[in-house]
Amino acid sequence: MPRATALVVGLLALVATGCGHANMTRGDSVAAVIKGVENPFFAAMSDGLSDAARRYRTPLRLEAAASLQDTAGQAAKLEALAADRAACYVVNPITQTNLIPALSHVAKGAPIVNIDSPIGLGPAAAVGVKITSYIGTDNIAAGRLGADAMAALVRAGGKVDVIAGIPGDATSAARIEGFDRGARERFVVGETVAADFSREKAMLAAADLLRSERSIKGFFAVNDEMALGVADAVRDAGRRGRVAVVGVDGISKALEAVKSGELSATVAQYPYTIGQLGVEACLAAVEGKRVPAKLDAPIELVTPENVAKAQAHFPKPPEPYRSPLAQASQ
Repeated sequence: MPRATALVVGLLALVATGCGHANMTRGDSVAAVIKGVENPFFAAMSDGLSDAARRYRTPLRLEAAASLQDTAGQAAKLEALAADRAACYVVNPITQTNLIPALSHVAKGAPIVNIDSPIGLGPAAAVGVKITSYIGTDNIAAGRLGADAMAALVRAGGKVDVIAGIPGDATSAARIEGFDRGARERFVVGETVAADFSREKAMLAAADLLRSERSIKGFFAVNDEMALGVADAVRDAGRRGRVAVVGVDGISKALEAVKSGELSATVAQYPYTIGQLGVEACLAAVEGKRVPAKLDAPIELVTPENVAKAQAHFPKPPEPYRSPLAQASQ
């Protein structure tokens, strides 16, 4: 699918339904709301959703937030989709709670598949919202994998600072938790600074830390956009090759940066696959088939040694991945 198509906010991906699923007529489409597709991670997720809908000949109504901070706008888009009574909903919330009021207006019995960023189950249950399935990266595991990469890059006892996302973001917190766990007795985790998932803010934060702390041996950034900003700061400080930079996401720019040596490594997750799994879970649930309450999407550590293979398979995992939902969705 052309990238430009995937980047249209409010994408309307209506796919011919001649061979569609038996239980799906019109208020019978899959409706999806994701984060802002100006971020390449969520653009890839949009591609995965749209391609899966075409593969299964299922109507998809897909909306994206205007930005990664557009909590109210994202919720308003879901409210509009809820009013149209889709058969199933795929939601990728900006915060744990911003979509819960809109989800409370979803037609009773319509499955809700939560992808990537988790919805707060307690607040959701309090207003009668039941999540059918959560599909996403095990972010604690991703953080630990980042720590494994860092341990191979810095000497024992070396100091590594952390660049976090938006304060209160559950994904950012889980990756940091995993990184902290993986760091034990291998290297020292120093400062943690929030940079709102922004490349520019991460660059400025890292530049400040590099000026004030000459002993820094590495940075762990909880997403690749920020890792690229950190790499900019490391380069500008003349310390490329002496300060390791590890990110998370595996976006195309990060893979190129690993290849060129700007980034030391990235923990690749696969938003394309997460989007695909979201559609497959919806279709299986609508058909009354068993859908797991939680499903971990694949992750892979990408280093200079395997980056060529990762690029060759992008945006899909470099290793064969058999969707556990594919059979149930057919």
